[in-house]
Amino acid sequence: MNAVTRFPHLRRDFAASLVVFLVALPLCVGVAVASGVPAELGLVTGIVGGIVAGLMPGSSLQVSGPAAGLTVLVFEAVRQFGLASLGVIVLAAGLLQLLMGALKLGRWFRAISVSVVAGMLAGIGLVIIAGQLYAAAGLKAPASGIDKIAGLPDAIVRAVGSTEAMASLGVGAATVAVMVLWKRMPKQVRAVPGALAAVLLATLASLAFALPVAKVEVQGLLGAIQPPGADAFGQLAQPAIFGTIVAFALIASAESLFSAAAVDRLHDGPRTEYDKELMAQGAGNTVCGLLGALPMTAVIVRSSANVQAGAKTKASRVLHGVWLLLFAALLPSVLGLIPLPALAGILVYAGWKLIPFRQVVLLWKSYRGEALILVVTALAIVAVNMFEGVLIGLALSVVKTAWQASHVKLEVVDKGAGPVQAYLSGNATFLRLPKILDTLESLPQNRPVELDLSGLHHVDHACRTALENWAERHGAADTERVRIKTP
Repeated sequence: MNAVTRFPHLRRDFAASLVVFLVALPLCVGVAVASGVPAELGLVTGIVGGIVAGLMPGSSLQVSGPAAGLTVLVFEAVRQFGLASLGVIVLAAGLLQLLMGALKLGRWFRAISVSVVAGMLAGIGLVIIAGQLYAAAGLKAPASGIDKIAGLPDAIVRAVGSTEAMASLGVGAATVAVMVLWKRMPKQVRAVPGALAAVLLATLASLAFALPVAKVEVQGLLGAIQPPGADAFGQLAQPAIFGTIVAFALIASAESLFSAAAVDRLHDGPRTEYDKELMAQGAGNTVCGLLGALPMTAVIVRSSANVQAGAKTKASRVLHGVWLLLFAALLPSVLGLIPLPALAGILVYAGWKLIPFRQVVLLWKSYRGEALILVVTALAIVAVNMFEGVLIGLALSVVKTAWQASHVKLEVVDKGAGPVQAYLSGNATFLRLPKILDTLESLPQNRPVELDLSGLHHVDHACRTALENWAERHGAADTERVRIKTP
């Protein structure tokens, strides 16, 4: 039995793996630099995402690695707890994902409001764009999201007065322009991924014209890997670190499983097994934590490139991890030629793609409550931080759902003679109780009243008690008591 018979899709998977490798390479490096960690750690996470998570069951075609969506959270964690503690945080988050997968909680992530997830990505996109505009100009960005945005006018003034900053900004702007225009190039040219082409052109231009721009700092693969030591594990004594661990686990899981749902719509192969995919992500993050690398998550850009390139099995994503490993081991010095503003340009473009402008418009036309949740979640992430912003979005989603679930209709029929008839239908809860009581208390005191509750699907205790108390109080002394018709 030859290889073609045993592996009928090997040729297509091999070709797809090269495409995914070329897409992943600049993104792995760019996400690492934007996260404030050595560039090689982004490659380590890409390697683990390909080889470790890629070999595990769950989703056959989605590709994992470092994601722009976690950049803000990683940057904040490194700033607060230090780079040495990143491995402990990622390790603990991976173990938490494994536990959630073992408890079969993966499917429940699908119940999270799409508006909250879209708002989370939009907020992250805004912070990424604001922060990387500083990086594109070679300037130091403020720590918080709101300070990044508020400080942009001053940063522009400083950049205009500096030749080096303008040269750096020019390289970043050119990188974004290449990526935007790449889709209009001939199909043969577009065989090279836009992000890779933009980085290559920026690197060649900076070398050819000796531009005064900062380059990626290279440590070498083994030099960058620093497994967490005893001091790093000692950080677990700080209660604040557990909030970061939970944020890593929940946000990485949600992004991965939403990506899986999107990838399933792109192909007609095996569907994602969500609990197994959650465990695959957990295993990958556990290994990343042991290596002191960035957290990993499934990434829709790499996953869609994998599907579009014709991949049929998980072999393509495993091979892409092998190519990343070979590149990191054999050609690490190439990273030192890449201009930092080019990577900033890639992240600005990636941040822009995270903002769902069209979705906001469509939601506003049909579901304004969902649009409001999306916008508030995004703004909360910018104003506070990602974890608390997501919690605010989830809280709004719960409140909105509770409000909708408590929808109740009160119809009053007064024929001028005989009893006044009041019909309640829907779900009577304490949320709508004030409005119900206002209407009932406005009914005439000198007329008999019939209160029909047979149309109610649900009556909570507070509402039932309040209605019974109203019925006892209503009416003059010589008026017939309120008659209540129950379901």
